[in-house]
Amino acid sequence: MAEYKFSHVTTQRYLPTPGKAPGWPFAEIGHWKMNVNGTADDWLRDLRDWKREHLVRIGYDDANYRRPELQWAQRNFVHAQMMVEDRFFFDAATGEYTVDRYLDDLEERFGGLDSVLIWYVYPNIGIDDRNQTDLAHDLPGGLAGLKRAVDAFRRRGVRVFLPTKPWDHGTREHGESDWEAIAGILEAVGADGINGDTYNGVPRAFFDACERRGRYVVLQPESTISCEEQLIWNVQSWGKKVPQDVVPVVAKFKWLEPRHMINLENRWSRDRNNDFQYCFFNGVGYNAWENVWGIWNGFTDRDAATLKRIATLFRGLAPLLVSLDWRPYAPTLQAGVFASSFPLGARRLWTIVNRNEYAVDGEQLAVEHAEGTRYFDAWNGVEVQPRVDGAQAVFSVTLEARGFGALLAIAAGESVDERLLARMAELARTPLHSLDKTWRPLTQQLIVIAPTPRADTLPEGMVEIHAGEFDFAVGGVEVEGQTWAGLDVQYPWEDVPRRQHRRRMTMPRFFMDRTPVTNAQFQAFMQATGYQPADAHNFLRHWENGAPPAGWADKPVTWVGIEDARAYAAWAGKRLPHEWEWQYAAQGSDGRAYPWGEAWDASAVPPVNTGRTLTPPADVDAHPRGASPFGVLDLVGNVWQWTDEYADNHTRAAVLRGGSAYQPQTSHWYFPQAYRLDQHGKYLLMAPCKDRSGMLGFRCVVDAR
Repeated sequence: MAEYKFSHVTTQRYLPTPGKAPGWPFAEIGHWKMNVNGTADDWLRDLRDWKREHLVRIGYDDANYRRPELQWAQRNFVHAQMMVEDRFFFDAATGEYTVDRYLDDLEERFGGLDSVLIWYVYPNIGIDDRNQTDLAHDLPGGLAGLKRAVDAFRRRGVRVFLPTKPWDHGTREHGESDWEAIAGILEAVGADGINGDTYNGVPRAFFDACERRGRYVVLQPESTISCEEQLIWNVQSWGKKVPQDVVPVVAKFKWLEPRHMINLENRWSRDRNNDFQYCFFNGVGYNAWENVWGIWNGFTDRDAATLKRIATLFRGLAPLLVSLDWRPYAPTLQAGVFASSFPLGARRLWTIVNRNEYAVDGEQLAVEHAEGTRYFDAWNGVEVQPRVDGAQAVFSVTLEARGFGALLAIAAGESVDERLLARMAELARTPLHSLDKTWRPLTQQLIVIAPTPRADTLPEGMVEIHAGEFDFAVGGVEVEGQTWAGLDVQYPWEDVPRRQHRRRMTMPRFFMDRTPVTNAQFQAFMQATGYQPADAHNFLRHWENGAPPAGWADKPVTWVGIEDARAYAAWAGKRLPHEWEWQYAAQGSDGRAYPWGEAWDASAVPPVNTGRTLTPPADVDAHPRGASPFGVLDLVGNVWQWTDEYADNHTRAAVLRGGSAYQPQTSHWYFPQAYRLDQHGKYLLMAPCKDRSGMLGFRCVVDAR
């Protein structure tokens, strides 16, 4: 008999596997030697002892898992983090939320969602002093608009999470605690849960703040619970970083509390097979996250079909998957094939995974048999007649390479869900191995900027940018994404978006505004045209009684969206610059790092603001030392400047240049600065109400003969 001793300080996400790992020299290459079947019973016996002690050590109480208002989490098999900027969720042309379009797409591709996390903060937070609560209010329609979106999800049976972030202490102060702030938003919009970004367990204060408002909400920490008492009120969590070993691992918190739902998150995975096998083996859910900060990591056809089959089966048999008598490592008959058993009353489900890179056929399971029991190959949706060998029924099926199987046993006299079986049979008609598993990034398109009438002479207030050649070398400063294909933007001459870009360019002569457009200039436009945007929230938010504040006339106009900037440019007979035009005007032909030269010069830019609130921008002509080789002023370090817009099927984004004086502290997750001329910012676009910023302005160009 093998003996397993599990420490009471076991803090990893996953439990040690049964079977003794071989020693040197096979420690890394000899997992195939591990005898799981021969040791699993001993492993299970000792692990049950460990569980009993561990629950005592954390003072465990399962009241929240028995609470009816929270039990939907136990059926939350397919979850998705969704960017509000996703074009399937919001239509910028109509200004309307399009929840049905978003959900219809997911239902068609991978079977739809049980819950969604509406994400409206990172990566744009920190461009100005708006905090995470402000950004919820700045969504189209404010909280009333967000409530309409939440209601639309719930009409489709999809529960809604909203995010909270412990690291947002560099922007404007809330005036109340984080838990009171998000609890107030949840109450206003009718959401169901709180996602704790970067939390290793969401603190009880969030649960209590919602309970005081008469709401019981599901708390969902992003990271593995580290203070294990939090399992009591965190009835759900995300999982991460599943090992790819031959023997599949068991989720510690699923073992401690089988009703605790885990949604595995692996945002950068391109081949999700290992993740899906972990979910299937443990009876847990998946975070079907595809739009990752505006980078599209879409499901392959094979992965989408796999998730659809898993989700269909799990939803149809949901009560079994939270069985308190769950047993991982149920005995199997083939090497590299592993199973879990989920018994509940007169039914029992076995989920099976083939870890081999080849198909395995023949007998897979030998299970205890009782007269009259009916058996169903639930993965393929058909009733089967196993070989009965004394007190055992032996189940045969072919498992695809890295594939899945499921056996459902039903006692005599019990009914079966015929609709579920029919649906599984329908899905099984297309073998998973027949589907494409090639990952492809989305391509982007540059939004066309129409040329202006060509000017012969220098327009007032502009600078001539002489024709010439230069190396357009620039890279995105996004915090995440490494060097992925699909990251950043795709210039017209590139075949895929990428972080780093370089091209030798021949530039024609053109004219550029000497300075960014000022408040006084924008006021003249307003007076001449009576311009009023259809979406006016945050438009010229800093103005007072329809005019710039005293002393702001020569400061760059801010709180204008890219649409507002284009309207001004059209009135002025100008246009926004392409990014390479902006960079050429700032850099000239010598590749310098800053408009004034190679070394940083603090006297050439406004002082940095590291406070929690914005201070007024500098006047546009306040720092003549910051002039470029062509004499263009105020290019860097005062306010960001709009240039090009790019779009793919799911996301719109603008390239911002020049950086700003605002640098919120306390976190590396805030919108990063890009002062160097070989850097740019990528700013996700949703709607003018949210896109406008107190640290974002613009300048214009005119085409020349």
